[in-house]
Amino acid sequence: MTFNDLIDRRGTNSSKWDKMERLYGVPSEDGLAMWTADSDFQSAPCVIEAVRKAAEHGVFGYSWCHPDYLNAVQWWMKNRHGWEVDTDWVLTTQGLGNAIALCLDVWSAPGDGVVIFTPVYHEFAHKVNKAGRKVVECPLARDGDSYGLDLEDAQSRLDGSEKLLLWCSPQNPSGRVWTADELRAVAEFAERNGLILVSDEIHHDLVYPGNTFVPMDVAAPEARAWTVSLTAASKTFNIAGQRTGNMIIPDAKLRAEMRHRLATLDYDPSALGVAMITAAYSPEGAEWVDAQVAHLDANRRLFDETIAQIPGLWSMPLQATYLAWVDFSGTGMSHDEFVRRLREDAKIATSSGPGFGTGGETFERFNLATQRTRVEDACERLKRAFGALQ
Repeated sequence: MTFNDLIDRRGTNSSKWDKMERLYGVPSEDGLAMWTADSDFQSAPCVIEAVRKAAEHGVFGYSWCHPDYLNAVQWWMKNRHGWEVDTDWVLTTQGLGNAIALCLDVWSAPGDGVVIFTPVYHEFAHKVNKAGRKVVECPLARDGDSYGLDLEDAQSRLDGSEKLLLWCSPQNPSGRVWTADELRAVAEFAERNGLILVSDEIHHDLVYPGNTFVPMDVAAPEARAWTVSLTAASKTFNIAGQRTGNMIIPDAKLRAEMRHRLATLDYDPSALGVAMITAAYSPEGAEWVDAQVAHLDANRRLFDETIAQIPGLWSMPLQATYLAWVDFSGTGMSHDEFVRRLREDAKIATSSGPGFGTGGETFERFNLATQRTRVEDACERLKRAFGALQ
């Protein structure tokens, strides 16, 4: 099966497709789901084969995070990202949402401040608020066609109550790939303010030609005493439903604190999730990822070309991720009006920009991890919905 073979996910309990009408008023029968961040592709053949073997074995008893899994994680980080990871550093969680919640639980208390650089993945603020912590927004600076850091401004927004910094790399929703110098500056900012730095690197495999992802631990190994890196195969291999992710924690003290919390919660990873990721993090999986990135690269080029043809719309050039960040401010429309056109006229469900915090007020996020015909369809719908502007 290729990345362009259509797969109907409706009626499969897909959050992306089956919750679209309830959340956005876009009917699944003729709507396009371009919101939540999973893809419409089957996973890699090596992953599907691992599931097949498990099903044929037919016994699904207690399991453990076996050495093959940890060795696969180690192999992937070294071969794909130039990152030498000790298998002892790897702690497995129920996905990265769970990992972020655990970090908040272990290294902060109710009322503490948590720093986020906005606009950023909306779940950062949601999880901070749900945990009873305080969101401290530090807006990113517009830097030409992308975002940059303004750490002097960020410093002015802190009041000393902050305990954590949630960092997103590559950046969601803009697709920005941070440089090693920028990452070191963020690590130094965290140290200066006594913050545990939690670097969410879930999109690290989906990087376009001409850009190089650098793990925080590679850029700033001197920051290990206050850094936790979060990684997962979920976005890369479309297996988010397995709820399996990793915290990579080089520092023994931080690792012991988190390991103790996982033990008190009696958490062990899903056996099937472990089997799937062990298979994914392999030469066969790497080859499949390269093909996927080529497909996504063509999708984003097609989408950006179309957006450039519609007066008033602008798409931030993606360096990584499959999430296009589109600015509607040039239309002169209110947020309610351009969203109405998207949902009612174009019948496209997108992620609402204001949910990403300060700086997202005039944006919407589009998920391009789908078949080419659906991207083409979305482009035609957008041209019709905003055609009056031409």
